[in-house]
Amino acid sequence: MTNRRKSKGFTLIELLVVMSIIAMLLSLTMPRYFRSVDKSKEAALHSDLSGFRDAIDKYYGDNGKYPDSLDDLVVKKYLREIPPDPLTGSNQTWVVIAPTGGDVQGKVYNVRSAAPGNAIDGTPYSQW
Repeated sequence: MTNRRKSKGFTLIELLVVMSIIAMLLSLTMPRYFRSVDKSKEAALHSDLSGFRDAIDKYYGDNGKYPDSLDDLVVKKYLREIPPDPLTGSNQTWVVIAPTGGDVQGKVYNVRSAAPGNAIDGTPYSQW
């Protein structure tokens, strides 16, 4: 009788088949994952801009003038903190828009993101 040794392991072909299946599954799921990450960042940006604009309007209603800086909204407790821009990751990249008109006091009428690029719907982030 011959003693045959039982192989304990996988053959190269089995490993290649498994690796190709994993690669195929990843190629299907990764674009959806990155798109959902982009959607969540855009939703967070919409929420942050809405919160900023609401706080600016309340500040104007209470004080009769617009704030001089975003920090005024935090100091007067209209915001807990200046949120970071979800697309840039920094709270220093917000673009402050001054009010138009000669009799309006203050320097912060609106806030926009300084993030480069366009949203999923094609609009630039700087126009939100």
